[in-house]
Amino acid sequence: MKIKIRKENKDGIVRLETAGTIKEILINEDFFHPKTEIVSICFRGQNSSGIIEANVSELDHIYSILKKRTHLIKGIKKFRVEKE
Repeated sequence: MKIKIRKENKDGIVRLETAGTIKEILINEDFFHPKTEIVSICFRGQNSSGIIEANVSELDHIYSILKKRTHLIKGIKKFRVEKE
């Protein structure tokens, strides 16, 4: 997974990029307020780690976009990268 971030600070716009693998997906739900569920995607790379949080409506929006485009995927191959 690659993450690209554009962040504004006092010096201007800074672009950050990192890569890692998804380690865990957490679902934080409140039984009294079910519409406030938060899904946390935890990732870890070689020099970075983090958590991406999204609510259910954001994930539904992402899913609806991906669902329309899955017909474009013909197959999946996994390449193994050997470290020297």
